[in-house]
Amino acid sequence: MRVLLMAFTLITLAGCATEPVQPWERGTLAKNEMQWAPDPLEAVLRDHIYFSKEASTGGGGAAGGGCGCN
Repeated sequence: MRVLLMAFTLITLAGCATEPVQPWERGTLAKNEMQWAPDPLEAVLRDHIYFSKEASTGGGGAAGGGCGCN
């Protein structure tokens, strides 16, 4: 149990950032290429096409349609 707890603690601590994002680095993170949907209008159109084809809405975060054809 101790080994498992130690491994979990080390894995958890490995993800901690040691430095915050510096002001001069924020410009890089704010670029359109770094956004989930660089063009919001295109994302809305893509979602509309998706739910029109699949006959369902929501669940845009998961891949596949559930029928095994994707």
